[in-house]
Amino acid sequence: MSEPKVDRIVTRGRIGVGDDGSGGVELENNVWVVGDDAQAIVIDASHDAEAIAGAVGDREALGILLTHGHEDHVNAALDAAARLDTHVYLHPADLFLWEATHGLAAPDFELADGASFLVAGVEVVVAHTPGHTPGSVSFLAPALGLVFSGDTLFPGGPGATRWDYSSFPEILDSIASRLFTLPGETAVHPGHGDDTTIGSERPALAEWRSRGW
Repeated sequence: MSEPKVDRIVTRGRIGVGDDGSGGVELENNVWVVGDDAQAIVIDASHDAEAIAGAVGDREALGILLTHGHEDHVNAALDAAARLDTHVYLHPADLFLWEATHGLAAPDFELADGASFLVAGVEVVVAHTPGHTPGSVSFLAPALGLVFSGDTLFPGGPGATRWDYSSFPEILDSIASRLFTLPGETAVHPGHGDDTTIGSERPALAEWRSRGW
């Protein structure tokens, strides 16, 4: 059996495009693939289903796990799932966001806090970390010393909370209670941009709380 590994695929695309193809914002996202030579799990499905399927290759795809329902994290989910012959998982509190992108074509299964997935002998555990969105989750892989934080935690602070359904106090509570309790050397793989570690970010919690964003 080969050793488990984590691959990052950087995808790019436009979200918020009008019906006439105009407007929108271009974003760059991280898609994470956890597995070995035989099987893999995909974390988030952003912009480019072909690139995601290519990264999985001929491995068995055990599922596409979504950190939250925002368009840029789910817009390639149905296409990627079809290409990989696998299922899509989303926390039910973000179904309203999913529907804004995919309409009535629902995800296959709901993510629940504490649920776990086994891939390449590694357990990936769901931690509900609301605040950025009501159904935001992070995925913990203790055996690999990793957490996939979606848009909950980035280098330098929490994800955005500018929407009516978001909550800055809630995202700080999620980070403090679910992520900052992890070992300091835990690597943080976010939904955009560079990695960080729990130990690098934890000392700034009071500063974030004071600044209010």
